[in-house]
Amino acid sequence: MVESKSPRRRFLFVWWEGGGNMPPALELVRQLVARGHAVHALCDACSEAAFLAAGASFAAYRRAPSRLDLSPEADTMKDWEAHNPAQTIAILRERLMCGPALAYAQDTLDQIERFHPDALVVMDATFGAMIAGQSAGVPTAAVAPHILVYPVPGRPTFGPGLLPARNMLQRLRDRVLLSVVNRWMNKGLPQLNAARKAIGLAPAPTVFETLRADRLLVLTTPALELPGGPLPDNVRYTGPILVDPDWAQPWTSPWREDDERPLVLVGFSSTFQDQTAALRTTIAALGRLPVRALVTTGPGLRGVSFAAPANVVVCESAPHNAVLPTVSVMVTHAGHGSVIRALAHDVPLICLPMGRDQNDIAARVVYHGAGLRLSPKATDRAIETAVRRVLSEPRFKESAARLGAAVRRAAGPDAALAELEALASRRSAVASPKNARTAA
Repeated sequence: MVESKSPRRRFLFVWWEGGGNMPPALELVRQLVARGHAVHALCDACSEAAFLAAGASFAAYRRAPSRLDLSPEADTMKDWEAHNPAQTIAILRERLMCGPALAYAQDTLDQIERFHPDALVVMDATFGAMIAGQSAGVPTAAVAPHILVYPVPGRPTFGPGLLPARNMLQRLRDRVLLSVVNRWMNKGLPQLNAARKAIGLAPAPTVFETLRADRLLVLTTPALELPGGPLPDNVRYTGPILVDPDWAQPWTSPWREDDERPLVLVGFSSTFQDQTAALRTTIAALGRLPVRALVTTGPGLRGVSFAAPANVVVCESAPHNAVLPTVSVMVTHAGHGSVIRALAHDVPLICLPMGRDQNDIAARVVYHGAGLRLSPKATDRAIETAVRRVLSEPRFKESAARLGAAVRRAAGPDAALAELEALASRRSAVASPKNARTAA
């Protein structure tokens, strides 16, 4: 156990089950508990066992959306229903950021009153929890277990996965798109300001004003990002947390140790993102290649069967960190956890982004030369060609190795833990939210 030099503090985590966002949160909880702190978690009901195993106490959402299991039917966002970036932003706005903001705020205030935290640790985009921290006067860290998706000068806006502007026309494109995205986001401002008013806060001029938490901790390396800046004063890049999910099962290779065929790892989202067709197409492509392939389907596709050729093994899970040292290329949906762990092992990528921030992460992989990007509807021939290219052109491996060195230098929870402990030390007394409540 690593002893902390700071006094024992109390941390309230407000999180939501989003697949790849869970392992970094659980590792932060484990490390805070190991350093002698008390942690209480407010999250979806299906996450109770995971938080308890990490050492936290737990409460499920009562008013805010709370999924009971990892089945597609229980998903409270169903963001796979989006078919373009505009629909993705609308779903995030209406089902997470703004629509249920008051419900998240009220549930968070309940737990602040019950637990008396020294600091609030909020999964970013949970705007209702952030404004609860403001109302109660609790120092608040928003945590982004991915790239920084919020506006940065000179950087393309979140959503379409654009590469940096190279000329005046593209710079104009970025300004126009940023204006459009801000307008789409601010459609949720009436709901957000109604929540702010209900808990005793003044209205915000924009939705993004809510991001003025005391800290915005970005759990990646700036080496992965696109050019742009300056960053807001509250942003800290604290490095990726390279842990496998707690549900990953041990795996033993079925291939002989002297099998020299390249190993391809395939891993799409651990939650349901309507990825079944893309997985089947990828398996068909790999079946025609002189490779070995391990395909992990994740708990989001539990019960779905996949026919596989002789050179392809399909299983629900495997510890990617244990497999990646022998992998030559990874085919992925470009979720941050999958991408950053592959890069940590110098593995180049083929990205088939399916939504959320995946278009933008794939753009970063391409910008840095560490892989290729395809449509999630790519044909088996297109995937086969991409795998052949990445295996045969050394530049992809070389670029992945350059990024990998930066990932390894930045990796680990220590910087994030130091920020959280410093934030909690600012809390002398928890402000009572009694005048900032609405009836349940």
